[in-house]
Amino acid sequence: MLELAILGFLHDAPLHGYVLRRHIAALTGHVRPVAESTLYPAIKRLEKAGLLVRATEPGAVAAPRHVLRLTEEGCAELKRRLAEPAQREITDENHWFTLLAFLRHLDDPAAQAAVLRRRLAFLEEPASFFYDGDRPLRAEELGDPFRRGVLLIARATSRAELAWLRDTLASLDRVGR
Repeated sequence: MLELAILGFLHDAPLHGYVLRRHIAALTGHVRPVAESTLYPAIKRLEKAGLLVRATEPGAVAAPRHVLRLTEEGCAELKRRLAEPAQREITDENHWFTLLAFLRHLDDPAAQAAVLRRRLAFLEEPASFFYDGDRPLRAEELGDPFRRGVLLIARATSRAELAWLRDTLASLDRVGR
């Protein structure tokens, strides 16, 4: 998730590490804060793999700044990750939102639609957070108002996402014709 966010934001524009960290925190920080001890090793891994480069530019006031730029290989890797997301990136909401934030960088509407169809198929499967044996429980079956709240909120969110997915897929299908 972190590497995808790094590649995605650097596809938008070259960034200083501090600014990149702020952008990632705005996208995912409510779930998992981005610590320097996590971000900079990920940047070094991507740099070592040839997916991004670091350039030194004069600072506005004093010390020079290190600006990160995506390489052609980094752009290709971003597009590969977007076109072929791991199952976790489809099923885990936080990973999904990171993927979705950069899916526009995948230039092919059919490839974008293929990713959205995977998410749609996942959401259309019956599921619950709570079960009676193997049977998923519905909100209306729960006496606990807090668990019922979890299911009601999840249902509303799923309905909104399903509607958006179907509308967006229809739009992508029209573009692809």
